[in-house]
Amino acid sequence: RPLLVLRGYATSQDVSTLLLVEHKDKSIASSTLNAFTAASKLGNNITALVAGEDPGHVALEVSKINGVSKVLVAKDKAYEHGLAEVYAPLLASAQKQLKFTHLVASHSAFGKNIMPRAAALLDVAQISDVIDIESPDIFVRPIYAGNAIAKVKSKDPIKVLTIRGTAFPPVPVGDQAGVSSEAAPESEKLALTEWVSEELQKSDRPELGTATKVVSGGRALKSRENFDKLIFSLADSIGAAVGGSRAAVDSGYCDNAIQVGQTGKVVAPEFYLAVGISGAIQHIAGMKDSKVIAAINSDPDAPIFQISDYGLVADLFTAVPELTEKLKK
Repeated sequence: RPLLVLRGYATSQDVSTLLLVEHKDKSIASSTLNAFTAASKLGNNITALVAGEDPGHVALEVSKINGVSKVLVAKDKAYEHGLAEVYAPLLASAQKQLKFTHLVASHSAFGKNIMPRAAALLDVAQISDVIDIESPDIFVRPIYAGNAIAKVKSKDPIKVLTIRGTAFPPVPVGDQAGVSSEAAPESEKLALTEWVSEELQKSDRPELGTATKVVSGGRALKSRENFDKLIFSLADSIGAAVGGSRAAVDSGYCDNAIQVGQTGKVVAPEFYLAVGISGAIQHIAGMKDSKVIAAINSDPDAPIFQISDYGLVADLFTAVPELTEKLKK
C-alpha cells in the first residue's frame, strides 16, 4: 500500500516564541516594544529573554508587558555590551533546551548583529526586516530597497525573524503584576572578542528612530558648516530630530549615526522634511512610510517630489533660513 506523508506546518496553537529584549541604561529599547506586537501575531506563548550584567530591573519591566508568558534572565558580565559572539550561543542554547519554534528580535543594529549568528548555529535561514506576519509560516518583507514586497513561506522547523519597528505599533508596558522569571539556560561564552570602549554623542534633540518629526539634509547643502547651520536650526525650530542622506554622510556633512535609508535608519515619523535630497531609492526605503512628507529641492524633476505630499522648488539656501525664521515666530 502507498504511504502518504503529510508535512505539517506550525499553527498558532503549537507556536512558542522567544523574543530577545534589547535594553540600555535599564530601559527597554523602543524597537523591542514594536517587536513584541509582531510576536503576538504568532500566538500568545511569548517568552522574553533579558541578558546583561544586572538585568533585574529590565526583566521586571518586561514581565509586566501584556502577552508575555515568561521571562528568561541571563545574568553575566559577558552580556553587558550586546556582543553577538556570546548572545548567539545563548539564543541557540535556549532554543535547543526549551524547543522554541520562533526566535524574534527587532531589526535594529543589535538584532541584525545577533540573529544571523543564531540562525547559523541552528542551521536555519533568517527572515529579515519583517513588516507583516500572515501566519506562523508566512512573513512579508520588503526587497529591492522597498520597491517590491515579498511574501515568504518558511519550511524551516525554527523561524528566526528580525522585525521592522516602524511596521508595528509598540506594545504598552502595563502596571499589572509581572509574570514569573527564571534563569536562562547556560551557554558557552566564547572569548572571541573583547569590549574596548564606546563613544556616545549626547543630544537634547529627539531620538531619530522614535521622533514624530524629522528634518533631513542631503548633498546639496555642500558642506558640514551649512548642514549644521541650516538643518539643525530648522529642526530645532519645530522640535524635530535630524537625519541625513547617505550622500551627505559620505561627503562628511553629518555623522553616520543619523543616516536615513536602506543602509541607515528606517523612520516613519508624523512629518518628514527632506532638504536638498534628490530621492534615491535607497533613501526613500528609509522614510517612505512617514505620514506626511515634504521636500525642498531646486530640481523640479527630483524623484523626491514623486512621493512628497508637499514640495517646494526653491534654492534651499534662500528657502530654509526664511522658513526657519518664520517658524521661530
